Amino acid sequence: MTGALSSSLFRRSRPVLLAAVVLSTAVVGTPLNAASAAGAAPAVHPAVAPASGEVAPPGAPTGLTTAEVRTGSITLTWTAATSDCCAIAGYDIAYYQEFGDLAFSASVGAVTTTTITNHIAPGQQYTFRVSARDDLGHRSNWSNALAVVTPVTDTGPDTTPPSAPQDLTLGDVTPSTATLSWSPSTDDVAVLGYNIYEFDGWFTSRLVATVPGTTYTTPLPATTPLRNRYYVRARDAAGNVSIASNTIELPTTSTPPTPPPSTCRVTYRNQSEWQGGFVATVAVQNTGAAPVDGWIVTFGFPGDQQVTSAWNATVGQAGATVTARNVDWNRVLAPGGSATFGVQGRWGASDAPPTGFSLNGAPCSVG
Repeated sequence: MTGALSSSLFRRSRPVLLAAVVLSTAVVGTPLNAASAAGAAPAVHPAVAPASGEVAPPGAPTGLTTAEVRTGSITLTWTAATSDCCAIAGYDIAYYQEFGDLAFSASVGAVTTTTITNHIAPGQQYTFRVSARDDLGHRSNWSNALAVVTPVTDTGPDTTPPSAPQDLTLGDVTPSTATLSWSPSTDDVAVLGYNIYEFDGWFTSRLVATVPGTTYTTPLPATTPLRNRYYVRARDAAGNVSIASNTIELPTTSTPPTPPPSTCRVTYRNQSEWQGGFVATVAVQNTGAAPVDGWIVTFGFPGDQQVTSAWNATVGQAGATVTARNVDWNRVLAPGGSATFGVQGRWGASDAPPTGFSLNGAPCSVG
């Protein structure tokens, strides 16, 4: 049973690259887990842990998959959520086009299938998640993530995209070049070749080469540019493209300078944690004698945490690495001064706190 959609658009935090694949007619889609997802879904709403004595929210919908994928529409199906107390009133759907800064949401009633048409275009990759809400307003955690790529035609002799290239890795590196390699894709007709893209890690991709094989040699940048990541998509003779591979970051031709002695301290605190979710604050302090005008704090999650929203900083995540940049009003850290920002996210296997931090590339002590 399908339901009527209500939808909205919002701007995302840093986009992510989701790469894995299952083939069916005119569709490539795959549920992603924490090991394969390189970033977080757009946070339409957080799942909130119930306080003692409160009614628990519904369970998350499961089995999110596609029933049909066309050039301008994607039909989703899922297994209904369950609730111990209340009737399921409906479902919220969050989705975004990969490598763009806009995300979208839609709402349906108590159904388990619906067709999305808004902002769906041919030959594009999208990621979907679904959350349930009950008739008392409680909301569940998000379902599994589902990556889908649309075909370039609904009527041609070939409407099935190739499978995603796997295991993009960095091979031979010389003082001026680096060689990328990956495992070959498959297709129901034939794989014609591979598109190589340069990605700025935020919102912009650029096609830099097309190759017939599974290697590509690229010049190394002299300094770390905004665009420093690459990914690959397979293509067939009809023009269909696959779901993207994983991304890989290139080194630079120059050796980075030795970082100065630590003049910063970072304190990470888990303010709230529940099964599948957390809220944490991060305080960065300037322990040096000179002001810091503009700061970037970097750390890595040792668990499988994924940031879904943040405040008091612009936060992005690539794999386990989190990068937080100042906002305008807290740009300057005076000697002895500090700034605090917060993150909310999800986790599956581990919510262990990070233990290593850097400020503008220099390591910090841990408070």
